[in-house]
Amino acid sequence: MTRTDRNNPLTRILGQMHSSGATRFYAKLLAPNDNSKNQVYLGGDFGALNIIPHGEIQTDDSELAGAVRDRGKANVRFFWIDDAGLSEAPNTQLILYPKYPEVRMSGFLKGASRAPRDLMVSRDEGRVLFLGICPDARVIGFVVSRNASEAVFLSTISDDLDKSGVFLDLQSLFAAETDGRTLLLRELKRICEMGWISSQKLNAMGEKLPYKARNGGGYTLEAELGVTPNGYAEPDFHGWEIKQYGVNDFSSFRPKSPVTLLTPEPTGGVYKEEGLHSFMTRYGYPDKNGVEDRVNFGGVYRIGEGFNKNTGVKLNISGFDTLSGKITDLNGSVFLTDAHENIAASWRLTDFIAHWNRKHAKAAYVPSMTKPSPLSYRYGSRLELCEGTDVLLLISAFARGEIYYDPGIKIENFSGPSPKAKKRSQFRAKHSALASLYRATQVHNLDSF
Repeated sequence: MTRTDRNNPLTRILGQMHSSGATRFYAKLLAPNDNSKNQVYLGGDFGALNIIPHGEIQTDDSELAGAVRDRGKANVRFFWIDDAGLSEAPNTQLILYPKYPEVRMSGFLKGASRAPRDLMVSRDEGRVLFLGICPDARVIGFVVSRNASEAVFLSTISDDLDKSGVFLDLQSLFAAETDGRTLLLRELKRICEMGWISSQKLNAMGEKLPYKARNGGGYTLEAELGVTPNGYAEPDFHGWEIKQYGVNDFSSFRPKSPVTLLTPEPTGGVYKEEGLHSFMTRYGYPDKNGVEDRVNFGGVYRIGEGFNKNTGVKLNISGFDTLSGKITDLNGSVFLTDAHENIAASWRLTDFIAHWNRKHAKAAYVPSMTKPSPLSYRYGSRLELCEGTDVLLLISAFARGEIYYDPGIKIENFSGPSPKAKKRSQFRAKHSALASLYRATQVHNLDSF
């Protein structure tokens, strides 16, 4: 069934959303408490952040009637759609309640001139909220009553639809040609059948250029997929984050190295507040290979381990209860501290929430082999498709030590007038730990696709 199927009563509204820029489509069955007074419930975890694009998460620890509210808020560019077009709801927010945990949506009526007020104030069960997600982070909403043809039709097919938390995935009802999974598998099969591919990287203009450094496996794969390297937290290819990892052969598929999951720069501590040179003066060490006037900061840092003998810092976490697996303070962080309890570098939990959920909601892990001369890469047919992540799974893995900080920071000509710095803050994990970060992991063989 596609967007042109006349027997599909969703055709009109999904087509209208698509004409306004939406490329992904979901439905939420509304309960009586899903209304403007009680907010719309989006799930008993933070998985809704995978679906709904949002702005920076701000903490709200204000006091109300003597009680401290520890929650997060994030703005959403939300629009209601009707026959007249789009009507912005400028006060729409996602509300994060880490205590439970859960996510709700509020503010979707205030300031919206053509909002479906009657339906969203109602406590009627059986209403359906349709959402269209746009690549530019807009969210388009449309709601129907329980007796509407769209709601009746959806109730007859809901068991056959893919689900993402509380959301029904409507992609298969709209257009097979926009199915990101199918497009991804088709393209990866093509790349797999190409054999050895010369190391390359796309420039900002989308042109393939030779790439001589030894870390070109990911760049080469992205170049063949048409993915320009980016530093923003969006998936690489039609909703999928692409992760390449090296293997020695395509029979055992045994990874040669850990997987780099995140590469965020610190947002606090000496590193951020005083600058990299000051950080390296305090915690860096002379190059181990004797390179003159070069200072390094490296090593492996896991939560629960002691101070690194070279740098004098260790990794800690605050604002997270390891026993319950819940965030207790949205102002918490993952941080490096020295023996005097000075914060050397830190990363806010809210930064991990925003980056991980949005960019890693769906991830494909692709094996590769390397040929040194000429430098080339070949990609294997056995993929791991991982879905259903949640930042609580990520932070729990931090707390268990499965994810660790593995920096490669250096400054050359450290004491000279023109020091040259290289920043590389990365969080990594063994390949075997990936399954704990997702609720569903499927091994897919492209030979049978």
